[in-house]
Amino acid sequence: MAVVQPFRALRYDERRTGPLADLVAPPYDVITAVERGRYLERSPYNVARLIVPETPGEAGELFRTWRRDRVLVEEAEPALWWLREEYEGPDGERHSREGFFGTVDLEPYERGVVLPHERTYEEAKRSQLELLRAVRANLSPIMLLYDDPEHRPRHVLAPLATGDPVLEASDAFSTTRLWRITDGEAIEEVREALAELSLVIADGHHRYETALRFHQEDRSPSSGAMMAVFSNTMGEGLVIFPTHRVVRELPDLNGRFSVTPVDGGAHEALRRLERVERGHPAFVVYRAGGAAIVEARGERQLDTVALERLGIESVRFTPRTDEAVGLVDAGEAAAAFLLRAPTLEQVRAVAEAGQTMPQKSTYFYPKLLSGLLFHVV
Repeated sequence: MAVVQPFRALRYDERRTGPLADLVAPPYDVITAVERGRYLERSPYNVARLIVPETPGEAGELFRTWRRDRVLVEEAEPALWWLREEYEGPDGERHSREGFFGTVDLEPYERGVVLPHERTYEEAKRSQLELLRAVRANLSPIMLLYDDPEHRPRHVLAPLATGDPVLEASDAFSTTRLWRITDGEAIEEVREALAELSLVIADGHHRYETALRFHQEDRSPSSGAMMAVFSNTMGEGLVIFPTHRVVRELPDLNGRFSVTPVDGGAHEALRRLERVERGHPAFVVYRAGGAAIVEARGERQLDTVALERLGIESVRFTPRTDEAVGLVDAGEAAAAFLLRAPTLEQVRAVAEAGQTMPQKSTYFYPKLLSGLLFHVV
């Protein structure tokens, strides 16, 4: 069974640090070296100093210093935290998404309580394990999905998320707000609602597997749970965006796929792609000569799996169609593979079948911010 709990969060004291917007950052795996520099310039307390440090030891020492100096303060009592995000997506549209912060007990995948849907890589897990050993805290939440048509957590938590939020951070594209929930009956209802459900990792596979490995070596009760945001796949604004691939060399498509040229450019091709039946792989290839829909008729695979078979190398990823197209138009890339997002049903089906998708098959945008809350292990 899934064990979901409130926790005594550690968080920034904004009276000492300044506004939260200057302190938060996206997860480590989407921060480039240039972006890291920008986050560090925002504040001497920006969370990028912890999640992408010069060395794990430096992060551990800094984390302990911030706790000692009360830059980071611990909540008086355990709580769940209701989350509301409003943002502009890669599609240029405004969206909203909700869920709640809590902790989940770590379980090996074979028990069927927590399920993955994407592959992981040992090098990334090694570096995260070194950081976790040094800091002994979850610095960023993972995202877990659950299916609840009765909306039990929302019914008891959302009505309590009223008035001014406890935490709020905004930038040019998004606003994130958090409300502290300590009501015992509401928390118990949430725990019961999720107890018999399987949870699918939407984002944070490497961090989950790292936390599990750390607990297996550490064996302390506190290391047996990790911080997560729980999001219902029904009625809470969850949207999957595609991640497009931009390549320097275009592999030969002849004989392996059917290729149908499309007049009207990349955006028209993507519109037509959405009408292609989901039973077989399909995607758009855009190059200087125009756009085409590429299909593998007669096959029963995910789009990204079929694309992976091409063996493309030196791939650049982006969720933004205009960026992918612009790189080709500027002569910086030979082609862009423009994809449709997998459905939530496809993600769960892959997870429940014990399979995994290729890297960056899904993009649960926006990435959850690091630095809103911390969970000490």
